[in-house]
Amino acid sequence: MQVPDSIRDVLSTPGHLISLVARGFARLAEARLKPLGFGVGHLPVLVALQDGLADSQRDLARFARIEQSSMAQMLARMERDGLIIRTPAPLDRRSSRIALSDSASARLPEACAVLFKGNDDALAGFTDAEAAQLTSLLQRLIVNLDHITGATAA
Repeated sequence: MQVPDSIRDVLSTPGHLISLVARGFARLAEARLKPLGFGVGHLPVLVALQDGLADSQRDLARFARIEQSSMAQMLARMERDGLIIRTPAPLDRRSSRIALSDSASARLPEACAVLFKGNDDALAGFTDAEAAQLTSLLQRLIVNLDHITGATAA
């Protein structure tokens, strides 16, 4: 591995630049989702519940790639805010099944539209081919990072 001439070169690495992009997207999404009563951290949970990909805390944590304790805190806030409903699991009364509230389900399409618009705004000046290539490259990068860190894909 070649060592850069300047330590400042670390600020031009893909990892640092992607981190800046991620923070920028998070700020944009938070600002646009807040009026709808959602936060950017809610998105994996909302999508998983809407699409039937998960309905338990354990499965939602796995899907969102976060620790169970963090998921428990998020679900408590989401329940408090009326975004989810918990019901006892039919086979194990100690656990619960989680579903979107009618209110959250009704607002989710608008939230997705807001996020797609934010992506379009951020990709202004990119051709469709460039945007598709960027997406493909980022997906490959995620696979590489998951392999290196031992993470499992959702």
